[in-house]
Amino acid sequence: MRVRFFIVLTLLRVITLGTTSASGADRPTISGGVTGYTVAAGDTLTALAARFGVYPSTIAIDNQLDPRRPLEIGRELRIDNRHIVPDAVTPGEIIVNVPQRMIFYQDIDRLRGYPIAVGRATWQTPAGHFTVIRKEENPAWHVPASIRAESARAGHTLPLVVPPGPGNPLGRFWIGLSLSGIGIHGTPSQSSIYQAATHGCIRLQRDQIADLYARVSVGTPGRIVYEPILMAEIDGEIYIEAHADVYRRLSMSPYQHARELAVRLGIRDRVDWMAADREIDQPGGVARRVSASR
Repeated sequence: MRVRFFIVLTLLRVITLGTTSASGADRPTISGGVTGYTVAAGDTLTALAARFGVYPSTIAIDNQLDPRRPLEIGRELRIDNRHIVPDAVTPGEIIVNVPQRMIFYQDIDRLRGYPIAVGRATWQTPAGHFTVIRKEENPAWHVPASIRAESARAGHTLPLVVPPGPGNPLGRFWIGLSLSGIGIHGTPSQSSIYQAATHGCIRLQRDQIADLYARVSVGTPGRIVYEPILMAEIDGEIYIEAHADVYRRLSMSPYQHARELAVRLGIRDRVDWMAADREIDQPGGVARRVSASR
């Protein structure tokens, strides 16, 4: 794999891990960047989406690709995985934004963004405050009765306990949360990342769960938030990031939600609302500039 940077936006990027500087009173507003990537053997849009934390459709649109055709080995792709950081992010606290499918964790001097998989619509990741209550390497999976019952209805039998190993769906690291039955963990199914595909838990790529695991401790606080639309002012320009309301939790239309958010941020008159509404109509899942002409 060969990755080349086109643009760096306050970004120090390691493998697929986005990090943004965070010092003093300057709250981080963006994670990720715009990079160049050379397609390697075995790459698919789904695999790249999981690795970089961006929708397959966005990669296809940004690179004029036919999503029905295999990727051409050696082709140069433009990968834009800029994400607006939720206002909830504070140093020393894990923030999970479900519709955005991202975890943010801010150290003293740096914020890190990790693409994740979250609960599917029929098995939702709950919102709320939590605390890390357990950390475990090479965990065994004690299969919940509800998941065994679901598997049985599909004609498959799961054991009571799946031992550590390559077939364990928890991967190598488990971060247990105070929310009942919910944890943050790795997965052998790397391509499932950046999807709503779990039984409520939060999955990360194997290198990224190892990184987060090393940074948090038992007692680390966190919150799971639900923000399908984010807006921010970055270097004098207005950006919007739109995602589907995957759990249908918005109490108003996404268009009205965006306008109320812009009012709260004091930027409503500076937004090109035709451009913003286009992003809401077809959510790209990354930060897009929507500043009004001056």
